[in-house]
Amino acid sequence: MYQPLADVRILDCTRLLPYHYCTQLLGDLGAEIIKVEEPIVGDYGRWGDASRSYESPAYLLANRNKKSLKLNLKHENGKAIFKKLVPDYDVIIESFRPGVMDRLGLGYEVIKEIKADIIYCSTNGFGQTGPLRDKPGHDLNYLAVSGILGLTGQHTGRPVVPGALFSDLAGGGLFTAFAILSALMGKANSDPKDNGGQYIDVCQADVMASFNLLGVAEHIAAQKGKKPRPVDLRGGSIVYNTYITKDGRFMSLGCNEEKFWRNFLEATDRMDLMEFHLSDYREGDQGTEAVKTLMASKTQQEWLDLLKDVDTCVMPVLDTGQMLEDEQLRERGVVTYMDDPDRGRLVQLGFPAKFSDQLDTMRSPSPTFGQHTDEILGDLGYDENARAQLKEDGVI
Repeated sequence: MYQPLADVRILDCTRLLPYHYCTQLLGDLGAEIIKVEEPIVGDYGRWGDASRSYESPAYLLANRNKKSLKLNLKHENGKAIFKKLVPDYDVIIESFRPGVMDRLGLGYEVIKEIKADIIYCSTNGFGQTGPLRDKPGHDLNYLAVSGILGLTGQHTGRPVVPGALFSDLAGGGLFTAFAILSALMGKANSDPKDNGGQYIDVCQADVMASFNLLGVAEHIAAQKGKKPRPVDLRGGSIVYNTYITKDGRFMSLGCNEEKFWRNFLEATDRMDLMEFHLSDYREGDQGTEAVKTLMASKTQQEWLDLLKDVDTCVMPVLDTGQMLEDEQLRERGVVTYMDDPDRGRLVQLGFPAKFSDQLDTMRSPSPTFGQHTDEILGDLGYDENARAQLKEDGVI
């Protein structure tokens, strides 16, 4: 089994879904992840309700291949334990508001004195600098600031809240993991005279702004009096839209290219609609109403059967239950399972890339709260009596 990050060790001081996803990606690639959790509540994201009566399903989906260490970083002994761990780790990642780790005495300037080549990543909503650095936020707020939210649903007159947490998962999760991997590669390729250490500042708002490339391109084109492209990709075009089917489900059309539109119309014996390629979607217009009527003439399954072998960009809009049963996603291993000795068989979303050597991504299920505390402290030389005292003192 292939584990490209098998020699990488990470201290994970983050909380909540974006960073669960980030470190799970790194763990799937073989890194050892120690999840550092406050001893009383732990990671807020591990609980399904305010009373902490059950584990969140999202937590179980996004925390495999990690170990859980209860550790109070506000306690002097907790800080001392953290510093003892540092020399054996390659990466520290934290998601607190700016300045929190510095106030705890565990900021980058302190840690790099312990381990000069540490890669230290601070990741959050608005970053470590700028006028919004201390503001709280959620996925929707970062999408709003990036300009992306203002573009979605433009033709409806009101921004539409996306169905997935793009800023959290792509910005806080995927891009933070990408930045850490880049620093690890830079360290591996650095001059022997350079220790290769690095401080990384990643924020979701920045990543979402970079994702708004087409929006910026459209703005620049409009300033020059030009149209950036022939088809609206946000629901303003007949050929790039969603339509209700006979059974109340939906199909997505993505027939931007003339050849795909033609193939679709040939399969449905509606070549009379060819003239409406790239037409705007407007309720009541002849082309819009004709395509709506056509799509409503068959059930979703009938459309799937009809277009199975047709070279065109038409796909069903699946609900989550359908997605979990989808043949394509199951064959690709995106929808998969793993056995947990305590929780039973768990649905998992597999690592979304294939390697010629198979990745070993299902090594261990999500850890229970503090599951590995004794193991980790034992490795540091704390015996049973010492660990009991630490527990009594509120350190672990």
